[in-house]
Formats: sequence, structure tokens, C-alpha cells
Amino acid sequence: MKRILFVAVFILTITGASAQGFKHATGIRAGWISPGIEYRYYTSEMHSLRALLSVRSRGVQLHALTEFYQYDLFPFSYQLVFFYGAGVHFGFESWDEPVVEGNIRRFATQRSLLAGLDGLIGVEYLFYEAPVKVGFEAKPFFDVFGRHGFDVRLLDFALTVKYLF
Repeated sequence: MKRILFVAVFILTITGASAQGFKHATGIRAGWISPGIEYRYYTSEMHSLRALLSVRSRGVQLHALTEFYQYDLFPFSYQLVFFYGAGVHFGFESWDEPVVEGNIRRFATQRSLLAGLDGLIGVEYLFYEAPVKVGFEAKPFFDVFGRHGFDVRLLDFALTVKYLF
């Protein structure tokens, strides 16, 4: 088992180190409101498509985002990249709602589908020594329908770490 793990890590390291231009990235999004895991497909050096599977409000959402990159915004480092984008999300959420039956009060779990639109803005730092990107992003969103109907959240910040291949 240790040999298989060593060979797998070795192959992934060599593949990542030898590739000058990467086409894919996978990583984690450590956010307060909607953390999750993500996959990116780079269509060019200036554009990518992102699929994000996140958890929020005791539910799961799938986000589809398109992202655009600007490399020359920070003159002191080409490795620091500014990005922005937009997309949609779809999923479900659940919550406990109090129910009173006579003198007995209990909580019933309610569920609702939700869908909405996402915005995206952030910065990422690309390490040349390893195929890794670390970033900070804000992903404001609003739900078109869901538990609260039309709901707006502007402060969905997250730290991200991605492995490029």
C-alpha cells in the first residue's frame, strides 16, 4: 500500500512539474457561508469554467461559474492574478421549524429547492515551484427561490487552495 501511494504521489508530482500549461485544477473552498470542493477547466490563459459543490443551510448546492483572469493588474508580480466572473447555482436547503400540537411543541424538518445567481471576484497566487494556487475570493449571490424566496448574501468570502494538472 505504501508503494502504491508513493508511486501515485511521484507520478502526480512529475506530471504537474513537467506541465508548463495546465488545463485543470481541483481544490477546496474554505468559506464561512458556503465551503466546498471545486473543479476548474481552463479554456485559455484568460478564461476558465468552474464547477463548485458546496454546503449551505444544511443543504447542498451545485454552482456553475465562468471566470476571467487579468494577469497585469499587479505590476510587482505576474504570479498574483485578479479574477472575476458570474454563474448560477441550484440545490436544496433544510431547516427545523417549530410545530405546536396542543401543549406539545416539537420541531419538524422542512426542505426547499433553491436556485439563484452568483458573482465572483478575487485574487490568486500561483506558485511556480509547485502546481498549486492559493486564493482569496468573494462570491456574492442571491437566491431567486428558496426558503426565504428572494434572498441576497453579499459577504460570502473564502480561502481557496487548488492543485493544477
